[in-house]
Amino acid sequence: MTDAIRVSSPITGTDKTLSFEAGHLAQLADGAVMARIGDTMMLATVAASRSVREGIDFFPLTVDIEERAYAAGKIPGAFFRREGKLSDQAILICRLIDRPLRPSFPKGFRNEIQVVGTIFSADQENPHDILAINAASAALMISGIPFDGPIGAVRMAYTVDGEWAPHPTYAEGDAATFELVVAGRALSDSVESDIAIMMVEAGGTEGSFEKYADGAPKVSEDVLAAGLEASKLWIREAINLQRDLVKAFVAERGPIKTIEYLTFSDYQDDVYARVEAVGASALSDANKLTTKQARAEALDAETGLIIDQLKEEFPDRLGEIKAAVKSITKKLVRRRIVEEGVRIDGRAVTDIRPLSAQLDLFPMTHGSALFQRGETQVVNVTTLGMPRMRQQLDTISPDEFRRYMHHYNFPPYSVGETGRVGAPKRREVGHGMLAERALIPVLPSEQDFAYTLRVVSDVMQSNGSTSMASVCGSTLSLMAAGVPIKAPVAGIAMGLVYEEGKYVTLTDILGAEDAFGDMDFKVAGTADAVTALQLDTKIDGLPADVLSKALHQALAARLAILEVITNTIAEPRKEVAAVAPKIVSMEIPIDKIGEVIGPKGKVINTLQQETGADIAVDDDGVVGTVTIGAKDGRAVEEARRRIALILDPPTAEVGAVYPGRVVNLAKFGAFVSIMPGRDGLLHISKMAPLNGGKRIGQVEDVLELGQAIEVRVDDIDPQGKVSLSLAGEYANVASDESEAPRAPRPPRDGGDRGERAERGDRGDRGDRGDRGGRDRDSGSRSKPSSSFEASFEAELAGEIGDLGPGGPSFSDGDGGARRSPRPRRR
Repeated sequence: MTDAIRVSSPITGTDKTLSFEAGHLAQLADGAVMARIGDTMMLATVAASRSVREGIDFFPLTVDIEERAYAAGKIPGAFFRREGKLSDQAILICRLIDRPLRPSFPKGFRNEIQVVGTIFSADQENPHDILAINAASAALMISGIPFDGPIGAVRMAYTVDGEWAPHPTYAEGDAATFELVVAGRALSDSVESDIAIMMVEAGGTEGSFEKYADGAPKVSEDVLAAGLEASKLWIREAINLQRDLVKAFVAERGPIKTIEYLTFSDYQDDVYARVEAVGASALSDANKLTTKQARAEALDAETGLIIDQLKEEFPDRLGEIKAAVKSITKKLVRRRIVEEGVRIDGRAVTDIRPLSAQLDLFPMTHGSALFQRGETQVVNVTTLGMPRMRQQLDTISPDEFRRYMHHYNFPPYSVGETGRVGAPKRREVGHGMLAERALIPVLPSEQDFAYTLRVVSDVMQSNGSTSMASVCGSTLSLMAAGVPIKAPVAGIAMGLVYEEGKYVTLTDILGAEDAFGDMDFKVAGTADAVTALQLDTKIDGLPADVLSKALHQALAARLAILEVITNTIAEPRKEVAAVAPKIVSMEIPIDKIGEVIGPKGKVINTLQQETGADIAVDDDGVVGTVTIGAKDGRAVEEARRRIALILDPPTAEVGAVYPGRVVNLAKFGAFVSIMPGRDGLLHISKMAPLNGGKRIGQVEDVLELGQAIEVRVDDIDPQGKVSLSLAGEYANVASDESEAPRAPRPPRDGGDRGERAERGDRGDRGDRGDRGGRDRDSGSRSKPSSSFEASFEAELAGEIGDLGPGGPSFSDGDGGARRSPRPRRR
């Protein structure tokens, strides 16, 4: 076994150390690096095919993240108890790695590359996504695969004190108002080289607007630009550490040999020249058509004409002709933008396409909206659910639940094509999570709005930035559903063209402008704060003034969209839809939880059955929370009223008659609920009227659980225990209980009940002393007592034995059953 090659470096401004280790694990891979920060460790491996798959015309880069449950000391919760498909979080990490790596390979490189990251240790403090980006780059650097690296990455958290903190823990990130993930490359080999930002993924944290209300500084465009600039220090540190690893690896193992590979061009120069000569003018005219469908049809027609003219000249090079047409189209579009300031659809560089919004599309949904920007059209639907509907997460991160879920669907018909419909692809997961990240900061807390929230964005038409249209439409649907968001959120997609030394920023880019441009830049936020950002660049370096201009240009567009949103619906509706569940929450003392639940859940189940409401009980170790939901608001109010009575039960009156319901049966009698939170005991000796005045052998012979019965309160002892007797139609039924001979008591070994010795009057149940007061030698009994409490406790002791000092006890609100162990909560 070979010795590992290790390098490490302290992280400036923290007490943490970043380390890389190579040459020990997975040595048959082209490159393998174990990275560590704190006690979080992950192995990144890379492997490359040595040949190009026949017929492939793209770069096949695959990134996978394997989150092993054992890394966090867990066993997977799935049925088979092993890891299955990637979690949404793992998919996001795959995308974070892919986005800066993909443009760092040689142009025309088509060998298949696979990057696999395996999490071996997750300390529940340090996130592993940033570690994965740095480790993947380091593995490529020692692999011999052609790669223009290293790529460095860092996460920054904006604290409530207005400072950018590097590499925050999970807890520090939650305490901050905004988190920023940035990746970039060095522009030279110098250790002090400037950094070119390549990828940004950022968003506000849950509860950030509450922190803003408490005085924390908001994340504006200027704050965001400052954070991107500040991140370069820690990106540079990660890059320099990777270079140290390469030096140590070469010193130990010798020079790294680059694999043999070929690059491929989509077309040769001779084909390009002929296509340009034959069709450039016609292609230019086709690109001036303002609608997507007309433009696409015209370009297809002109491409067909060009092919007809050149197919004899280039008989076996049809693919090259098509690729040349696409390249010339890109060149024409970019040149027109830079030289004339005119875009494909005729807009100026800062113009937004026509905007429209519509609410309440579907009668049975809780909140629905249609948002349209030009030819991009998205339907958004909000659904409200009970708190127990939140998603339980089975991941290696500290997060256990997900209360707000945003799902994005991109069907093939949205672009006029056929294709597979089914499980979401990685792009759909990523777009949904971006929209989710944009809206999380403005959502109400669970204490203020107890619902679980799910928003679905279904793309109807697509011609650029459906993810930002999803943000806008989701704001509309949330407000229509009555969700009291802190402020409306809008999103806009920006682009950039860098040509002839000029930077031109584009507002509200089309799909073609995204493909032909040099930057994809999506910003979402309220009128005065950014809530989410996603940026990918294809050029080396983005000057600070260009970035600042792009951010402020996006702000102007965002404000224009927010005006359309607020003109459609000025504020969230005061009430949820009639078809939505009505939910209220109430805090209760933690020692009252057992009374609300009842023995084996009997109280809460009865409440749900009788009111029709869905009731859930939870606690945080300090206070309990009861959440009540139902489609009928009257059911919610009735359930809340009954729970309030359990918490503060009314007092029964001696001599009063109450309609009751049997809630528990015991050998010595039945417990009857006479009012919410107040039960009483109907002793078996008082049940003879139910059997025609004859003595009762077993309680179950005359009563059953849930049975309605009218009772009178005979006595309430100092502890609040209530003694009941029959009332109503049974009140005047004569009883021969006192004259009838007693049935013999069954022997303790379970013998026949009828073979017991005669016991005399059941009222003679005074203090039995040890084991129910029975004299072990003579079998004599203690003196009779008229006290209900003494009679009941003696009877109970005789049935089940001595219960120790103080005797048995029962709670007025729990049907006489002890609450230990406490029932499982809903």
